[in-house]
Amino acid sequence: MSKRDYYETLGLSKGASESEIKKGFRKKAMELHPDRNQDDPTAESKFKEANEAYDVLKDADKKAAYDQYGHAAFEGGMGGGGGRNPFGGGGDFNSAFSDVFDDLFGNFGGGQRGGPPGATRGSDLRYNLKVSLSDAYNGKQETVSVNSSVSCDGCSGSGAAAGSEPTRCPTCSGMGKVRAQQGFFTVERTCPTCSGRGETITNPCNICNGSGATQRERSLSVNIPAGVERGTRIRLSGEGEAGQRGGPTGDLYIFIDIDDHELFEREGNNLFLRVPVSMATAALGGEIDVPNIDGNTSRVKVPMGAQAGKQMRLKGKGMPALRGSGKGDLYLEIAVETPVNLSAKQKELLKEFEELSADSNPESKNFFGKVKSFWKV
Repeated sequence: MSKRDYYETLGLSKGASESEIKKGFRKKAMELHPDRNQDDPTAESKFKEANEAYDVLKDADKKAAYDQYGHAAFEGGMGGGGGRNPFGGGGDFNSAFSDVFDDLFGNFGGGQRGGPPGATRGSDLRYNLKVSLSDAYNGKQETVSVNSSVSCDGCSGSGAAAGSEPTRCPTCSGMGKVRAQQGFFTVERTCPTCSGRGETITNPCNICNGSGATQRERSLSVNIPAGVERGTRIRLSGEGEAGQRGGPTGDLYIFIDIDDHELFEREGNNLFLRVPVSMATAALGGEIDVPNIDGNTSRVKVPMGAQAGKQMRLKGKGMPALRGSGKGDLYLEIAVETPVNLSAKQKELLKEFEELSADSNPESKNFFGKVKSFWKV
């Protein structure tokens, strides 16, 4: 006997969307579930058929194969049947069924997973830390002050006053969850009396008023690694807000910002430095001393006839790599400085120099030659 089309089984048209498939299975599951059709001997097989169809169509890869090849795509046990659940469907029934009913009833069959009843993780905290470019180059140990909630010392986080203890919640009998019958489902919800804690506090701690946590300013040491960049995030595990009802503590995230430097500009691991050079040095060439970010200096040879804007590279004089080895480079940009506040003698010498330099400025000669050609057109 040939199998029914999976889309037809769920009352769908071929090419149905993910949400339509989920909605179709939800409707069929409610309609065909054996518990609701105990007088129908075919109910179990019909439900099995719907479950098998949903198991294939909810999976994007299986659905694509089925759309192209039909049931033949799963011959040999690739999909469809297989008896892996109580009704013999192709996928795990609990997983498929809870997919659909989670949005109706919350966690299907459930409540919180892991940890004490009602326990919640503490919030993460953010701290913005600004460091100098020199500190980013060298790395450093920084101390930061953080105001956050911590476990109350007066009650050790229980919320109950000294000499007393929380009592078992009478509504949920300490389970943190209550059950309700909805049709043929038994659904568990967080207990409204104790909010899932399983305990109630009749005599709250006078320090934290029963919350189990207090605010405190803490000093923490942060390791700033060499080569850190603006926007780098450093995580301090367990240094965030205290968890509630025995839950784990959150984390503290340090976000790094870098101060602008008065000399250097940074781009990745490279540094850029604008170096003023006198007209005479630029024309005749010479040596100059330039600063490095590590506090030392490097002697650099300026070539004869250096023009404004010329760049020179000092390899390995940039920032260290944050992850990995090696350093970036330092790029020097020549800025030819025009002298000011000239004396009469200097002016006289410059005029004389200008008169003798007609053929010494090839760029100017070329430029004005082009200008003359332009005006003749």
